[in-house]
Amino acid sequence: MIRIIPADRAQDQLVAMRARAAQKNADIDRAVANIMQTVKEEGFAAVERYSMQFDRTAPYEISAQRLEQAYQNCPADLIAALEHAAANIRDYNEKLLAKTVEWNSPDGGRVGRVVRGLSRVGIYVPGGTAAYPSSVLMNAIPAKVAGVEEIVMVTPPGKDGKVNPAILAAAKIAGVDMIFKVGGAQAVAALAYGTQSVP
Repeated sequence: MIRIIPADRAQDQLVAMRARAAQKNADIDRAVANIMQTVKEEGFAAVERYSMQFDRTAPYEISAQRLEQAYQNCPADLIAALEHAAANIRDYNEKLLAKTVEWNSPDGGRVGRVVRGLSRVGIYVPGGTAAYPSSVLMNAIPAKVAGVEEIVMVTPPGKDGKVNPAILAAAKIAGVDMIFKVGGAQAVAALAYGTQSVP
């Protein structure tokens, strides 16, 4: 049987549903703003506290040894696929890269455009509920091609408290310089403001 809802009642339900969604979004915005401000003021201590609250695990930097171990433990076909994707992403971005150009203007001056990568960028890679190694490749490789000197990556742990090995393997392939096991707004705030541990 099909349930028929009068148009005026359906409109009222839609308005109420939108109001609830707007309130929920406002609540989320306030919570995130509070986390961001707390990390800005308290640094890594706040990152640790929020990580224990939300992920039930302490944040830490992934060592080069752990990165290598994750890479070695990934199936060979996954590594081959990541390497192939990385090569394609690198090739594509190299072709699109804006170049520094200079020339002499008609009045004898030297003009042009200087293109330089930033000295450091931070990337957030989702990973708490599923692995997204493509997010690593699609963010880190264009940055490297553009000349970014240092890439700092944050990624949340899974339910087991660990970072997915595929994400770490992709980070190794992409040339990520530092990796921290931390997620959520506290990770974004750590990248945005810097802390004692996260540059």
